Amino acid sequence: MHPWHRLPQKWILQRSKGYRWAFGIAAVETEDIRQLSTLPGLSDDSCAVGLLRVEEQQVPIATTTVHRQQYRTDRDSVTPIHEMIRKLESQGVVSKARSPFNSPIWPVRKSSGEWRLTVDYRALNEVTPPLSAAVPDMLELQYELESKAAKWYATIDIANAFFSIPLAAECRAQFAFTWKGIQYTWNRLPQGWKHSPTICHGLIQTALEKAGEVFEKGEKIIQILLKAGFAIKRSKVKGPAQEIQFLGVKWQDGRRQIPTEVINKIIAMSPPTSKKETQAFLGAIGFWRMHIPEYSQIVSPLYLVTRKKNDFHWGPEQQQAFAQIKQEIAHAVALGPVRTGPEVKNVLYSAAGNNGLSWSLWQKVPGETRGRPLGFWSRSYRGSEANYIPTEKEILAAYEGLQAASEVIGTETQLLLAPRLPVLGWMFKGKVPSTHHATDTTWSKWIALITQRARIGNPNRPGILEIITNWPEGANRKWKAAVWSPTRRVAQATEGQGGSSQIAELKAIQLALDIAEREKWPDSISTLYTDSWMVANALWDG
Repeated sequence: MHPWHRLPQKWILQRSKGYRWAFGIAAVETEDIRQLSTLPGLSDDSCAVGLLRVEEQQVPIATTTVHRQQYRTDRDSVTPIHEMIRKLESQGVVSKARSPFNSPIWPVRKSSGEWRLTVDYRALNEVTPPLSAAVPDMLELQYELESKAAKWYATIDIANAFFSIPLAAECRAQFAFTWKGIQYTWNRLPQGWKHSPTICHGLIQTALEKAGEVFEKGEKIIQILLKAGFAIKRSKVKGPAQEIQFLGVKWQDGRRQIPTEVINKIIAMSPPTSKKETQAFLGAIGFWRMHIPEYSQIVSPLYLVTRKKNDFHWGPEQQQAFAQIKQEIAHAVALGPVRTGPEVKNVLYSAAGNNGLSWSLWQKVPGETRGRPLGFWSRSYRGSEANYIPTEKEILAAYEGLQAASEVIGTETQLLLAPRLPVLGWMFKGKVPSTHHATDTTWSKWIALITQRARIGNPNRPGILEIITNWPEGANRKWKAAVWSPTRRVAQATEGQGGSSQIAELKAIQLALDIAEREKWPDSISTLYTDSWMVANALWDG
């Protein structure tokens, strides 16, 4: 048996490009740790609904009456939704009504198989006055979790939080919906309305801010929320634990990982038979794209069959992409944690390929043979970008990578930029090449960002330093360079792997100069002519 088979708690990734990664999360023991779910006051009722001890909420009212007929719903949802409405009516969450407004019910199946009663308020949302948003960005929360690298975690999930918030009577009519010929409306904040998350988040913040040290212990948080009037499901309270699931992501020591049940669900999916099924599959895997190197390039054949102008055709190219992305999901590595300190090296790898851009951010500290990834990004070319010259594509990849890296590690951190081609020298010249496709405005944008953050020759200051190194994913692209002199009857070639066509151009120049030196050609005939802007700028500092 292979020795790696004795590591069941780790995910071993063997990529076709020749590198093996072994990142994993070890099992933890929590049997002797008192769990928050044992606290009194928690509910075991899956339909539990609280009632906040606050004034009935005055919310924005639509500027125009919206009336939409109920459309056909999923047959499997009819009985559960009927029972849910009956239960909510008995709890005072909804009540029968007569209103000129009406929006269709839009049942949503949860991952557990249960149904969520939501209403399609898209038309109502369009005519609802704005409200200042106060909901935290999910990506920011994830980055914050990565940067903390905590040893212990806990999560608390408020049961039906929106349904705990009472609405003022004059605001209720706009939320009317019809079920089995009877019109109802919400007496509490509904799901699906644009301002519900903002209002709910604000009320939770208000409740928690009443205690000075509330975040030190989960027990205090639970007591405060219960006292405020929220109901909390016992089954949704997790921790303390060294491994927790939050925002759909598995967390430990600040590292984020795809949960095993998510991987199993994706692996079990059958090939799509329609555009709708393809879109559903792409939706299921898209959330995890930061874990997958060159995600956009891999799934591009799947996006082709979802375009409106294209008929659905599932061919060998789609099947190969489908199988490959599932394999990548199964072997995805953990990301993070974001570490800080003078010994931490942040390296951004960027590259431009035939089908799009890709970049990845890594951190390495002394003692690590290979750094840890913080994220992988990729995208296809947009609009005229596909017509850019190779140099422009490489600079665009570096530009996009810098923006992504700044969101993870900030702009005041030392960053080592490792593009496939050197770009900083060209940026500091501030010159736009005579042969190019990107507009002068686009070039100015690239130059401004890269030179603003770059620090050439000053490694102790925050900013960007450029290094030329091999990509950690390994490159399967091969190149070959050759030189031939018809007058002197000299020919020579070399080849390699892990570079681009521009690398081959430079190798050809190197070969020519080596031959000139070996053959002792006169300086007068050792003049270089090239139609490559990249070669000219790489060799000439004038």
